[in-house]
Amino acid sequence: MSSPSTPERGRPARIDSARTVDTALRLLDEAGLDALTMRGLADALGVQAGALYRYFATKHDLLTAMAERMLEGAAGPGAAAAPPDTATAPTATWDSRVAGLARALRTALLAHRDGARVYAGTHSTGPNTLGFSEAVLAVLRDAGFDDADATRALLTLVNFTVGHTLEEQATLPEGPGSGADTDAKTEPLRRGVAAAGLPHLTAALPTLTSTDFSAHFEFGLELLLQGLRTRHRG
Repeated sequence: MSSPSTPERGRPARIDSARTVDTALRLLDEAGLDALTMRGLADALGVQAGALYRYFATKHDLLTAMAERMLEGAAGPGAAAAPPDTATAPTATWDSRVAGLARALRTALLAHRDGARVYAGTHSTGPNTLGFSEAVLAVLRDAGFDDADATRALLTLVNFTVGHTLEEQATLPEGPGSGADTDAKTEPLRRGVAAAGLPHLTAALPTLTSTDFSAHFEFGLELLLQGLRTRHRG
């Protein structure tokens, strides 16, 4: 008996957009974005490459669908809640709810290899992406921000989170030997700073080369929230 993913002999493989995106995400996790091609995806699905264009006219269209899938659940009920040791969703302050949504976006992007690279620049208009934006705007507008400030705060939040995660995933590659690769990437910086005799960068090197990206993210997120709190009071 043939499996659902294996076509019966003499019959073409059956594909649809959902199965295609699922397979594309699996290939992404296995080999990364640079290795993801329409031909390779077609081979994995057991179809001719031309069959994919029935659902996705370009690779960018495929990446947009993948980005949309990655955000599934990012705006769910728990996403906007503060950490459980400080508050629960119904009583959380607006800033803790915004922080929760930013963390949920980062988590969604980190769930897939090169997730931030896939997401960046796709501008999906699917329900998951729009739902995330709606959730952030709802928190900010309910807190009293006007439409323009709430929208720009949303853009700043998303740009910071995606940009941070891009750097995080570029610095911490997946696969065998990734730790050595990370050390190799920071070595030129160490040598350059030492050769130039720059005292302030020398003092900053332990933090600058740290791979504790959660700490980096939380610091930047708190700066962003402090600015929003100041504007909110003003």
